[in-house]
Amino acid sequence: MSTEWTADSAGSGQYADVNGINLYYETHGAGSPLILLHGGLGSGEMFGPIIPALADHHQVVLVDLQGHGRTADIDRPLDVRLMGDDVAALIDHLGLEKPAVVGYSLGGGVALQVAIRHPEKVGRLVAASANVSRDAIYPEMLQQQGQVSAAAAEFMKDTPMYELYQRVAPHPEHFPKLLDKIGEAMAQDFDFSEEVRGLRMPTLVVAADADMAPPSHYVEVFKLLDGGLRDGGWQGEARPKGGHALAILPGLTHYDLFLSPLFAAVTLAFLDQES
Repeated sequence: MSTEWTADSAGSGQYADVNGINLYYETHGAGSPLILLHGGLGSGEMFGPIIPALADHHQVVLVDLQGHGRTADIDRPLDVRLMGDDVAALIDHLGLEKPAVVGYSLGGGVALQVAIRHPEKVGRLVAASANVSRDAIYPEMLQQQGQVSAAAAEFMKDTPMYELYQRVAPHPEHFPKLLDKIGEAMAQDFDFSEEVRGLRMPTLVVAADADMAPPSHYVEVFKLLDGGLRDGGWQGEARPKGGHALAILPGLTHYDLFLSPLFAAVTLAFLDQES
């Protein structure tokens, strides 16, 4: 089968040996830099339908995270904090000056960690469909996540995730191992609320109106950033002090937000605001 995730025009793909991992990335477009981080079991390629819109305004750096896409796995857990360190090291490797960091789902969690652990390296942050605490996720979704393991590999052979991995991964036979590691990662409890509260770069929280957690969770994350606490004022003078914002996108789910022109539009509107 073919996937609809693929970009029409291939970017310039390279590898960077950073932080103990040989990280694949590719660049599209020109302008101020934007690091774009994909969801679990995907790769940078999954943003194919919206890359042209983003690359029309920015130099988009698509990264394949640990064990995903064209980046081979290494001997460590799939941990958003460690992957955040990978991205921070890539920013240094590329000599980028405070790029925007945009992430979706797993990539949104990684983007948050880049901002939390390396705030001096991030200009603006967009975290889409990224849950800040595990208990925000719907119980039935936690139950489904608990079933992700190598045993599910056979049942995923008709999915875009499997097709993509088989086509581009350095070791296509390692897909079951990736499922095991993803399953182990999703089983870990987490709550990064206090770390998010400390973010100082302008941050956009994005979610679908039918996401993996209820809209109220993303409102609570916005509240951590001084948002949603008062009227914004006639001239926006009482908006969140740090320039933070919230977007709940209508008619979308966790599984199609990353493909949506709406996601590209709100991202660009936020990134291209005057500071």
